[in-house]
Amino acid sequence: MKSLIDDNRPIFMQIAEKIEDDIINGGLLEESQVPSTNQFASFYQINPATAAKGVNLLVVQGILYKKRGIGMFVVKGARAKLMEKRKEQFFEEYVSKMIHEAKKLGITSEELMDMIKKGER
Repeated sequence: MKSLIDDNRPIFMQIAEKIEDDIINGGLLEESQVPSTNQFASFYQINPATAAKGVNLLVVQGILYKKRGIGMFVVKGARAKLMEKRKEQFFEEYVSKMIHEAKKLGITSEELMDMIKKGER
């Protein structure tokens, strides 16, 4: 597990994002078990209730489900659902703002595409 704690954001959200990242990058496969809230709490030196809040956030979103007495597992289709969610966030946080700024600066769509292609090189 990578370092997690960013003082600017709630820890439970960082736990949820860490799990999401692991699902997206293939570290946690669909139907596989997620580390327990106690494991998260121990590893990151946080309150188990905080870790549970992050895990439960993903349960509410339909990304994880509980097998009574066993633990939390990744829902089938979770990766596709998360990819779609992240793409929407990417559009809102980056693309939409970039287009707005480009318009403000008089940058045409073609110039913007050229800049993107230049950035890919």
